[in-house]
Amino acid sequence: MKLAAEGQNLIDWAAREMPVLLLIRQRFAKEQPLKGIKVAACLHVTSETANLMLTLKAAGADIALCASNPLSTTDAVAAALVGQHSIKTYAIRGEDNDTYYQHIESALDHHPAMTMDDGADLVSVLHKKRESQIPEVIGGTEETTTGVIRLKAMADHGVLRYPIIAVNEADTKHMFDNRYGTGQSTLDGIIRATNVLLAGKKVVIAGYGWVGRGLATRAKGHGADVLITEVDAVKALEAVMDGFRVMKMAEAAREGDIFITVTGDVNVLDRDHFAVMKDGALLANSGHFNSEINLKALDDLATGVRQVRPSVQEYKLADGRRLHVLGEGRLINLAAAEGHPAAVMDMSFANQALCAEYIARNAKQLERKVYDVPAEIDSEVARLKLHAMGIAIDTLTEEQRRYLSSWEEGT
Repeated sequence: MKLAAEGQNLIDWAAREMPVLLLIRQRFAKEQPLKGIKVAACLHVTSETANLMLTLKAAGADIALCASNPLSTTDAVAAALVGQHSIKTYAIRGEDNDTYYQHIESALDHHPAMTMDDGADLVSVLHKKRESQIPEVIGGTEETTTGVIRLKAMADHGVLRYPIIAVNEADTKHMFDNRYGTGQSTLDGIIRATNVLLAGKKVVIAGYGWVGRGLATRAKGHGADVLITEVDAVKALEAVMDGFRVMKMAEAAREGDIFITVTGDVNVLDRDHFAVMKDGALLANSGHFNSEINLKALDDLATGVRQVRPSVQEYKLADGRRLHVLGEGRLINLAAAEGHPAAVMDMSFANQALCAEYIARNAKQLERKVYDVPAEIDSEVARLKLHAMGIAIDTLTEEQRRYLSSWEEGT
């Protein structure tokens, strides 16, 4: 708790770059749209997340927060949430796997009516171990690509038992958070962990979704030679047309100096790839779980493992080559840096807050499935962001509206 004052400073600093969330908080404080609703949130416990929690509290919510990744917690922020804002917070940076899940269970002991997840671990534990509580839940939100994939699989298998809004699918989330936020913060994490110069390096990026696009652009801007691997033909073609080399990972593994996985899948870097990588290669992940790098296979191949820098583990192989895993294969932008800039999280968490309000008002009409963010919420977040930036845009004239809604007029 002695860190609470430091944590409040971090929360206040992030708030400077989160004007949209502040505008929503001011309205929420007057209207109280979440009054009396218990919320369990499983998110990265950062200064930006703290500002979301304060917005939900201003709306009248009763909150319990736990971490969505063992290495993403800022302990000072957790202390401030408890000590200065009386928000139940279960998170310790570097917590082991057992503690991580104990904290999720503690958040569920809150008996939430609404869940707010980043990776779907909270929802998964609720469905597997707390089925008796599910009737208490009116709905939830999901922050990230990996979580949406898991939740859609649950819905497809008919086991998802309450409605969830996929915040990740909002344009104001994935176009900005994933591309600009993860694109910048991933490289920030790699540079902080290694102090490596990116210029002249061959950087292999696995996946050319929104994160991959942002990451590739920024790595190229640093002077790196960027190689892309993909399984989706359309995305691979897009990468080629954007000026990047595209190839199979089996080929890229021989060339790369730095490898970054951003796919949301498993074993993207695998035993066969480790066998041909250069001595000194750096392996990083910016997908939600550390399963993208097959760490078990790498451990089996290694004759020794040692910590060479705070966020760098060196795996020595039988032939003398050394491969370096950054941040234990976990989200490198949070394991070795501070995650997304607050200005980006402003839009993501504005979506979270407005979707929570939407669920509270419309839960009875929602089915047990994964919903996209309502278009009006996406548009409102963009409008508020532009307003906060002092930017005005045009509006259609009545003549233009009529033209767009008609079919009679042509050339």
